Amino acid sequence: MTNTLYDALIAPHAENDAIFLTCDDGAEVSYASFVARVAQLAHVLADAGVKPGDRVVVQAPKLADAVALYGAAVQAGAVYLPLNTAYTQSELSYFIADAKPALVVCDKRNEAEIFAICGGDARVMTLAKDGTGSLSQQADTRNTSFRTVARGPDDLAALLYTSGTTGRSKGAMLSHRNLLSNATSLTELWQITSDDRLIHALPIFHTHGLFVALNTSLQAGAQVRFMAGFDIDAIIAEIPASTLLMGVPTFYTRLLGDARLSRDLVPNMRLFVSGSAPLLAETHTDFEGRTGHRILERYGMTETNMIASNPYEGERLAGTVGYALPGTEVEITNDGEPVAAGEIGMIEVRGDNVFQGYWNMPEKTAEELRDTGFFITGDLGVKSEDGRISIVGREKDLIISGGYNIYPKEIEDVINDIDGVLESAVFGVPHVDFGESVIASVVIDNAALSAGEIAELVAPNLARFKHPRKYIIADALPRNTMGKVQKNILRETYCGNEAE
Repeated sequence: MTNTLYDALIAPHAENDAIFLTCDDGAEVSYASFVARVAQLAHVLADAGVKPGDRVVVQAPKLADAVALYGAAVQAGAVYLPLNTAYTQSELSYFIADAKPALVVCDKRNEAEIFAICGGDARVMTLAKDGTGSLSQQADTRNTSFRTVARGPDDLAALLYTSGTTGRSKGAMLSHRNLLSNATSLTELWQITSDDRLIHALPIFHTHGLFVALNTSLQAGAQVRFMAGFDIDAIIAEIPASTLLMGVPTFYTRLLGDARLSRDLVPNMRLFVSGSAPLLAETHTDFEGRTGHRILERYGMTETNMIASNPYEGERLAGTVGYALPGTEVEITNDGEPVAAGEIGMIEVRGDNVFQGYWNMPEKTAEELRDTGFFITGDLGVKSEDGRISIVGREKDLIISGGYNIYPKEIEDVINDIDGVLESAVFGVPHVDFGESVIASVVIDNAALSAGEIAELVAPNLARFKHPRKYIIADALPRNTMGKVQKNILRETYCGNEAE
């Protein structure tokens, strides 16, 4: 019997003695032992009553057994549902009630809380850093082979909830085909092989750390230096022995803030990848100057996995996310109709990577997933004549002031070019006359730089209607766990700050 994802990513490694994971404590997990552990955990899932198609919710520490649990859910035919470890009890109650899992796996320290939320409707098992979690302990005694459950390309493999910054979080249904097609495209495009060693400091409850980093490593048989989180000293120590780093923009700004980052540190490195949030052009330039490496920026979403990437071989342009991945179509549209090259419009995407719809939300699925197979991303972008894509911003972040459409990124680019500015976020707040007023929150590294001086430097570079009516000097911008600026929080915080 075939199981699309398991057969491609895990089964081929049954007799592979090469190292898969190297953990913070020095423990090494070979590919062969990983396959065996996946089978042991699959037995535990089956014994716990998990049937094909059942959801397995996981809010657990970043451990080797958590990765194996993902593999076990795939092998057992279940639907893997990872949750952010920072979610509150209220948030967890919503996800668990909506997904109706057969099993919830949590940190051993949170067992009582999760058990109370589940109320007997789902089994609760635990993982712990010291190996004493009930899931791990039960797996230790199970057989190291498991009869793989048949799953086809269109069967669900995972359910990932969106961040929910505008209304209720939506569960994106991802099939075996969705995940495998994307892993294959990225592995080939970025030329990942068994000779690679990836530094993995991302969380594994998100598309980037779970499906981009781990699925491509499994596909290629690469080694993974598996870190609990981003630790600058640990990253610096591992770079000389590694070839790949996948990170978010804050990884690179923090590396640039360390004097140890230099060309002498990176001769073995082959590729630095950034995603999950926009990378400033200044970071591109500074990183290349320090290391000789041009960071490869890519673009994706929970609903689509990766959509586009700057080329591995070819020019990587700051401010763009490159070209649509092989097998993926990207259109820039206005009311569903393609616009000309160079014009701003809605980014729509179609391909084997595009999700199956939103869990329990058929109306929302119909709104965002066209009958033609194109998914309406909610991102505004522009495509050059040769197909290179640039992101302008989220549609919900578009500011309409006095009848004019104002794209925050255009203003942010001007502000960020000012010496002494670290970063900025431009957003709209209600205005009684104009509809919305433009506000800029700016983080600076020069205490002498004032809001008034920033305004003077911005003024000559933008039409008057685009000028922020207020500049707020901030210590930091609010971000989610993947480094995306949360403009909804800025709007809520400063909604009473419209211009006079």
